[in-house]
Amino acid sequence: MCQPVGQGPRQARLRDRRRHRRGRRQQGEGRRRADLRPRRGTGAAPLTSLKHAGAPWELGLAETQQTLLLNGLRDRIVVQCDGQLKTGRDVVIAALLGAEEFGFATAPLVVSGCIMMRVCHKDTCPVGVATQNPELRGKFHGDPDHVVNFFMFIAEEVRELLAGLGFRTLEEAVGHVEALDVSDAVGHWKTQGLDLAPVLTRIDVPEGTRRHRTTTQDHGLGDKLDVDLIRLAEPAIARGERVRATVDVRNVDRTVGTMLGHQVTRATEGRGLEPGTIEFTLNGTAGQSFGAFLPRGITLRLIGDSNDYTGKGLSGGRIVVTPRRRPGSIPPPRSWRATSSATAPPPGSSSSAASSANASACATRARRRSWRAWATMAPST
Repeated sequence: MCQPVGQGPRQARLRDRRRHRRGRRQQGEGRRRADLRPRRGTGAAPLTSLKHAGAPWELGLAETQQTLLLNGLRDRIVVQCDGQLKTGRDVVIAALLGAEEFGFATAPLVVSGCIMMRVCHKDTCPVGVATQNPELRGKFHGDPDHVVNFFMFIAEEVRELLAGLGFRTLEEAVGHVEALDVSDAVGHWKTQGLDLAPVLTRIDVPEGTRRHRTTTQDHGLGDKLDVDLIRLAEPAIARGERVRATVDVRNVDRTVGTMLGHQVTRATEGRGLEPGTIEFTLNGTAGQSFGAFLPRGITLRLIGDSNDYTGKGLSGGRIVVTPRRRPGSIPPPRSWRATSSATAPPPGSSSSAASSANASACATRARRRSWRAWATMAPST
């Protein structure tokens, strides 16, 4: 029997597998104390991707809401939705499916004067929105009041739709998927056989369970290593004095230096400090995103190793990572340069070519011996 493309048993298994992975990812984010769960569209993607790739935000939003409710995590997380939201009707539908925050991008951009030429990356925007060319920027006639008026119209439409559904506030409407009427859409001849039950399923939860965020999570920032670094660096932040200190670091210490960098950026209004003003030497294994967004004036010297995203978004700071030195170990060579005590032959001669080849071969053999000694060295006890 012939089956439509994408409807066979293999495709069904793949869809179930992807749905299971997404559900586990959303559940994991909630248990890792995530405060925000965005559900986004394709964004600034190529035109072919906008039309033929990705999935509607309604699918991901409904699944996120259901997964968080089933695992008792919905009251901790703000669910955000964006992806071609243009009207108040879009906002209300997103709220009924579980969203609390709504992102607008394309519509306000058009209101500001964008004509969607899709040449943002070429610096040739004809209306001066996405360009650094002074002549083209002079053609920009956008007005902030236009964007304000646009959102006033959005809010007015949202208010009218909520009143028609019997909700006093947008917060009351969050998660009430039963208020969606899809009979006209499903009854259309183009949508015959379309099953919207997975999207419109209402999760039965105990009485009093909130379907939106109501609690604030404690992320334990007061116990982070950066709190100690900020205390040690107080003279530098307040008076610009040079600070030097040595501390230990573990792999559970993530984004070391980011909170310190935030304090430096606030104190200096984004200018940063003089290079070398704050220098910390850290011993051990750093967690993920070591030195992320580090501003000017901060130097972090790590003696050990680090994990993923070291130096992510580095903003003028300095990070030095050095491996631990074990007793009797031979450090790996950092650079190689072939030298000769004899007088160098004139360039271009056959002797010069032979000498260069010999020097290169010697350097290669020496490098291999050194790395072999480093790799086979017995660890110290």
